[in-house]
Amino acid sequence: MSLRLVNLGLPKSGTTTLCEALRRSGWQVADHKVRRTQTDDPAIAGTFVGRQIYEGYFETGDPLARLGLYDALTEISVLNRDNCLWPQCDYALLSAMRRHHPELKFVASWRDPAEISDSMRRWNNLGSDRLPTGAIPGLPRGFGNDDAQRIRWIEGHYAMLEEVFGGDPHYLCLHVAAPDAAARLSGFLGHAVSWWGRANRNDKTPGNAARGAA
Repeated sequence: MSLRLVNLGLPKSGTTTLCEALRRSGWQVADHKVRRTQTDDPAIAGTFVGRQIYEGYFETGDPLARLGLYDALTEISVLNRDNCLWPQCDYALLSAMRRHHPELKFVASWRDPAEISDSMRRWNNLGSDRLPTGAIPGLPRGFGNDDAQRIRWIEGHYAMLEEVFGGDPHYLCLHVAAPDAAARLSGFLGHAVSWWGRANRNDKTPGNAARGAA
């Protein structure tokens, strides 16, 4: 098996929905972590996808060298007390992926930046603590504690992807809430997507710590 698709969307942009759609379509997908049920390799089992991307890059030059057991990677960033890894924001990694895997396709799951920001705010301590205290490309420590700053960062990320991939037929910015999202993804992949919906949904009132839509 070899990787066919990498999602470059930010957290809360529809990454879980994309993961669910691909899995229901028969793809082997890594979302955020390499699950122990997906591999017997102790070097990667239970680790973060983002960690393995950087390990592969610095060991071999190929960011995807360790992840060939998957068809797709749908959530590649990680932000916690010990890890702040954002491959989708790293030009050197994007360039290396394209160079080593010229047939690889990239999708950027997208929602309205204000909706992404609001979902980040309501996702446990992501908006209130982890983003403002992280050292994230485009969002240095001390920034990201309010909607205006998060939205500017979110818009900047997708604008950067458009500049890097502009006109590339191997790239698709996918509006996950669009009525034709499944059709556009199917056409892009050349593979029928059998399900599309909204996974990891949060219908709770703003301000609580419940899991938000991804």
